[in-house]
Amino acid sequence: MTDLQFKPAPDAWPFNPRAFLVREWPYFLVLILVLFGVAYTSFSKTAITTYWIILAPCIGIICVMTRWAHAKSREQRLRLIWTEVLHWGAVLVAMHLMFVAEVSRMMNTDASALGALTVLALGTFTAGVHIAAWRMCLVGIVLAVGVPAIAWLEQSALLLLLVAVAVVALIAPFFWHERGLSKHQPLPIG
Repeated sequence: MTDLQFKPAPDAWPFNPRAFLVREWPYFLVLILVLFGVAYTSFSKTAITTYWIILAPCIGIICVMTRWAHAKSREQRLRLIWTEVLHWGAVLVAMHLMFVAEVSRMMNTDASALGALTVLALGTFTAGVHIAAWRMCLVGIVLAVGVPAIAWLEQSALLLLLVAVAVVALIAPFFWHERGLSKHQPLPIG
């Protein structure tokens, strides 16, 4: 008797979204937390200094968590922890300087939120360099690209909403048409 082995079809998609999310959750968490802070600041028109100050060490903890398994000895783990503590301490000092009363009076809340995001982007990228995690570097790059994107979005939110509605209105009939055709296919008679 022969062993039957499951072989995926050649056109099968090998990507497993669940495994991807389990593996990459720390990086998505960082992105979601930062984007929430920027969105909240943009809508409320108030600087959420406490949120940014709490978020920076959280990203540092995530950096340590992502590289903990790669640090084999106690000495390497202590070095990882101290490197991240010093790194994110410097980021916190830079952020605190932005929110000092004299500096914050010179910027509106949108500018201070984007400035904090810039500092976080730089901190995240350099933390990725320190721990040799290209994914964390990529998160830092995405955050850095997000700074001008968010500034542009605030200036053209209505235009983007209209474009999105138009795109959905153009594409939706094609999806409905495809679903309608697949439901009304004749059954094979055999």
